Amino acid sequence: MCDSSMDNGTIYVRERGNLRRVSDIVLAQPKPVSSCRRTNPFVLKKEHFVFTYNAEGSLRYTTKSLFDITLLFVADNIHHVDSLVGFPEQIGDRLFAAAEENRVFSNADISPKALRLFSDAYGQIVLGSLCLRNRFPLLHERIDEIKTFQSLKSLDLFGCRLGDDHEIFQHLTSTSLANSLIQLFIGGNSLSDVGLQRLTAPIRMMRKGLDCLQLLDVSHNPISERALRYLTCLPKLEKLDVSGTGLKLGSGLKTTIWNLLGLICSDKPLDTFDHSRCKTEGWAEQVVNQWETNSSQMPKLKKIEASRTSALRFFGRQKFVREVLNAAPMVCESEEEAKRERLHFYRPAANNHKREKQVSYQINHPAKTSWNTIKKRQRQSERCDSSNHSPPTKRSPSDLTAEDIELLNSY
Repeated sequence: MCDSSMDNGTIYVRERGNLRRVSDIVLAQPKPVSSCRRTNPFVLKKEHFVFTYNAEGSLRYTTKSLFDITLLFVADNIHHVDSLVGFPEQIGDRLFAAAEENRVFSNADISPKALRLFSDAYGQIVLGSLCLRNRFPLLHERIDEIKTFQSLKSLDLFGCRLGDDHEIFQHLTSTSLANSLIQLFIGGNSLSDVGLQRLTAPIRMMRKGLDCLQLLDVSHNPISERALRYLTCLPKLEKLDVSGTGLKLGSGLKTTIWNLLGLICSDKPLDTFDHSRCKTEGWAEQVVNQWETNSSQMPKLKKIEASRTSALRFFGRQKFVREVLNAAPMVCESEEEAKRERLHFYRPAANNHKREKQVSYQINHPAKTSWNTIKKRQRQSERCDSSNHSPPTKRSPSDLTAEDIELLNSY
């Protein structure tokens, strides 16, 4: 009998070797066993023992510790756990490995909740960098799971055919990634000026999202110089790649990017835009690889049908989806062409760039003898110096165009 004071508590009952909870929650069913074991309830579970061989070659077994048995039980029922916050990292690591071994993250019904559970508790340890370069089907099929990684520092979506209106845009500008995401690669996605406007709309209008973004790759997208003004809302942007776009290198482009973003053109390609070093890192690295392996093993017709169905849900228009699915990522055809068209911009050291500006100013403006002209030039020089110390001020939130207001009303 149970004490009356425990009526409101959680009660666990062990019957014939099976532990169950007396409530509306149904625990995971034990794995099926052979027919002979069904007739003998006293046979102990095989997963509770460790089988080894001694020096004579005889089979021997030892029982697992209570901790290991409990760990397996929690891993099987991870979708019933409310929170892991406060549990040591060592416990979380072993629990994640046990859940991965039981293929919990391959189950589309419970994997999003399970991954969010670990991400909320351990952050970037679960996954700090995610590379999905040219892996459009994986992004497409595992979009719900990818959204649970809320502590990413680097995200590579190059060649994922995002278009101008993709579901991932809302996740990129969400508050969950605002304080963690530092590097974002969205090149080769047929992203136009409209798409870049839509991506940055929440940041420009509500002043939240991508607060720590320092590196942005929008290369090989059909964007024009008009799209640069949508990037003024990124306060910490230090490096920008606009290679293979509609932008042409010249004094006009250099002046525009400096005035808007405070960046100057690099004489040589920046190593930070070398995608060969981008990789997936964290506890969930093998989970992502397993997703891709399982996806490649699906029947081809079933895979195409599922992709088209999901694409219709993402984009809404069948004609547009067909064009996106049939289109290849916009990438360079050769390495020589890629090197020739690289347009990398970076934020310079304030003192060096200030000295260059002062020299060019003195060469282009010869001295005059009148006292009023000297005074006027001093005021202009002071303004020039102050502008060289820091990039021009970004637009205020109230300075919105009619397109921005219309886009805001659509949310």
